Amino acid sequence: MQFDEIGYWSEVKLDIIKDYARAYSTIMASQRNPAFYHMYIDGFSGSGVHISKTSGEFVLGSPLNALNIAPPFKEYYFIDLDGSKIAELQRVVGERENVHIFEGDCNEILLKSVFPNVRYRNHRRALCLLDSYGLHLKWQVIQLAGRVKSIDLFLNFPIMDMNRNALWRYPEKVEATGIERMTTFWGDESWRGAAYRQQALFDTDEGKTATNIEIAKAFQKRLSDIAHFAHVADPLPMRNSRGAVVYYLFFASQKPVSLKIIKDIFRKYRDRGR
Repeated sequence: MQFDEIGYWSEVKLDIIKDYARAYSTIMASQRNPAFYHMYIDGFSGSGVHISKTSGEFVLGSPLNALNIAPPFKEYYFIDLDGSKIAELQRVVGERENVHIFEGDCNEILLKSVFPNVRYRNHRRALCLLDSYGLHLKWQVIQLAGRVKSIDLFLNFPIMDMNRNALWRYPEKVEATGIERMTTFWGDESWRGAAYRQQALFDTDEGKTATNIEIAKAFQKRLSDIAHFAHVADPLPMRNSRGAVVYYLFFASQKPVSLKIIKDIFRKYRDRGR
C-alpha cells in the first residue's frame, strides 16, 4: 500500500477535526429527551493512515481518529473513490456492524445512501467531513448537508486548485473544463462575480482577480444564504511548507454552541507553525 504523505498543516487539520469530533460526540451522547443518534461521515476517507512529511512516521487519518473517540459515534460512513485505499481501510477496520465502507463517488453515495439516514425528525445527527484537495465536490452535496438541518460540516475549500484551473487573471483564456469544475463546486456561475471585478485603467477595462480570502468570504456567505447553514465560522487558512494558502477549512452548523466550540478550536490552532 502506497500511503499518502501529508504536510504539517494537514496534521493540524486532523487534530482540529479530532478535537471537535470528541466534543461533538460527548454532547450528542449526553442528550436525553430526546436522545440523539449521531453518526460520523467522511466523503474522502482515504486508507485511514498517512505518513508525516515532518517526522516520517505514520499518522492516523480521519476514519481511525473517529473510531477511537469516546464516547463513540453510533454509526460511521467512510467513502473513497480509490479502491486500493478502501481495501486497506476495510482491512484495518475489520468487520463492524456500525461501520459502512463504500468504494465510489461520494457525490452520488452521500445523496443516495448516506444523507437520507440523517433525518432531523428522527433525532438523527451527523458530523460530516468533505476533505477533497481539488474541485471534485458538487454543490448539491454541500447544499443538502445544510438544508437537512441535522449535519455539522467540515469542508475543504480548495483555493489553490481553483487558482490553477479557473481563477485566472484573464478568464477568457481558462479552459472549459476548469470553468465547468468551478461551476459544479460553486453551484452556479455566480463565482464569476465573486472572483472578478472591473477597474478603470487609463480609459480601458482590465479584469482584476479578487484575493483568495475575498473569494472564500463570498463562499462563506453562500453557505449561509443558499445552503442555509445558520452558523458558518470564518475559514481557517491551511498552508504548505512555503507558507502559501493551499485551501481554507470551513465549518458550518445549525447550532450556536457548535460555532462557539469550533471558534475556540480554530483559535487554538490558527497561529501554529508560523
